[in-house]
Amino acid sequence: VTLISPPPHHDIYSIEDLAQLVHDLHAVNEKAGVSVKLVSSIGIGTVACGVAKADADVIQISGNDGGTGASPLSSIKHAGCPWELGLAEAHSALYNNGLRDRVVIRVDGGIRTGRDVAIAAMLGAEEYGFGTIAMIAEGCVMARVCHLNTCPVGVTSQKEELRKKFPGTPEHVVNFFQFVAEEIRQLMAHLGYTKFEDLIGRADLLMESKAQIARVSKTSNVDLGQYFSGVPNTADDRSFLRATLEGGQQVMKEEMVHVNGFSSDLDRELSNHPDVKKVIAENDGETIVSFPIKNTDRSTCAMLAGDIARAHGNKGFEGKVMVEMTGSAGQSFGSFVLPGLYVRLNGEANDYVGKGMHGGEIVVVPQNDAGFVAADSSIVGNACLYGATGGDFHANGRAGERFGVRNSGAFAVAEGAGDHCCEYMTGGVVVMLGSVGRNVGAGMTGGIGYFYDQNDTFQDMVNGEIVKVQRVVTEAGELQLKMMIERHWQLTGSERADEILNDWEEEKGKFWQVYPPSEALTPVVAADAEIVDLRVSASAPDGEMCFLPVGTNMTPEQAQRCAD
Repeated sequence: VTLISPPPHHDIYSIEDLAQLVHDLHAVNEKAGVSVKLVSSIGIGTVACGVAKADADVIQISGNDGGTGASPLSSIKHAGCPWELGLAEAHSALYNNGLRDRVVIRVDGGIRTGRDVAIAAMLGAEEYGFGTIAMIAEGCVMARVCHLNTCPVGVTSQKEELRKKFPGTPEHVVNFFQFVAEEIRQLMAHLGYTKFEDLIGRADLLMESKAQIARVSKTSNVDLGQYFSGVPNTADDRSFLRATLEGGQQVMKEEMVHVNGFSSDLDRELSNHPDVKKVIAENDGETIVSFPIKNTDRSTCAMLAGDIARAHGNKGFEGKVMVEMTGSAGQSFGSFVLPGLYVRLNGEANDYVGKGMHGGEIVVVPQNDAGFVAADSSIVGNACLYGATGGDFHANGRAGERFGVRNSGAFAVAEGAGDHCCEYMTGGVVVMLGSVGRNVGAGMTGGIGYFYDQNDTFQDMVNGEIVKVQRVVTEAGELQLKMMIERHWQLTGSERADEILNDWEEEKGKFWQVYPPSEALTPVVAADAEIVDLRVSASAPDGEMCFLPVGTNMTPEQAQRCAD
């Protein structure tokens, strides 16, 4: 399946979105640092300050040089500015705003020698990335066919006959870095320093090479001092090299990872519940826990999902943890939910519900005294199921914009959505029981969408650049749609679902099916396709994929399996 563009670009539109993503990652693994990569460009200093305030642990500055052999030449040679310019601006902005001690600055983009490392250190970097040159040290010849499985020296090939040609050994790479370290040592000796960290941030040790500037006529009148004159003099203030913990203790920044504050307290309480810990430890049994929730509780269930994943991996959890929340959930509710975790929210939720969801189940329903019509009211926010790879999602109410963005495996039912529904979707099934906004299916290269159209206005909302639209014309498609709506009614008590099911023969004709070319020959789309199995849920109660036969009457056991 062709992917249109990298996933994060469709979720991060502001520094607040980035801060939430950093929060999610710190929640799912409190011991892991979070790195944010910024392209060296004008204005990078302002962005770097925002990233530091978002509690990132590392800011990586990437220059315009370097890149993988699979990249176009334009990406390798002409993307962004030189790393020296971006590094100087980011370090200066962070230092001048009192944020430099909160983050480690890493730089990469064509760094090849010890001299490059020394200059990067003097401009403020603490870590240094080697990519292309390390590959060359182990035998890469930059044939630039990494993506074709034809690498002549077997570096990026799965073909055994090519892999036998791989000339590299670990010693080659080790030897290269020993030479780099030796060059750095010689430069330090030349400058009169014995500790490498004493070079970091010392831009005052750099000066222009008059001979090099005069060597080429077009650079003879260039004054580089203007580019680096704003770099602060840190010769006497070295405090930015250490991080300060609560209580005033200073530690190496590499040893410190930012920890979420009160916004993860509910998640910690949930993860430390004795019944939950017992089920995870024994990998057996089931438990139900209930908690109130408020909108300052963010990334709820991410920490629990991380605990389960660390103990049992993505699919090894054989217990069952059911979490019931009541109230208004903050952003990223149900992030990274995985098989064996069943989450129910009585209330409403903000943006990013089910972000990165891998399995399990999320159900969102209004509280009993809500006082509004569920099918006409928003109950979850924007970008729900962003990047989900599995699981089942049911919302008895409308969703915001970009519902199912980059969904690649979740099965979801909601009662309407805003603009850009199913954007960049590559798998899974989405059912909408109400109206949706414009630009449906933009960049959608996989998966199926079903859209209920009472007013015959849906076709004007579709982005037809890739996807096609038809009525539900196959038996398999009708069965898939009906069973997902039945399950939605069973889990949420949806009045809209009940109305549709009670007059199915009439209402099924109001549904449109949206599909990309990759799904054109599947049984749910093509009437003449061979019908074998039909998937109506991302996972069955036992955690395995749920398949049901099509074209025959189901046995009572199969019917019960679907109901469960």
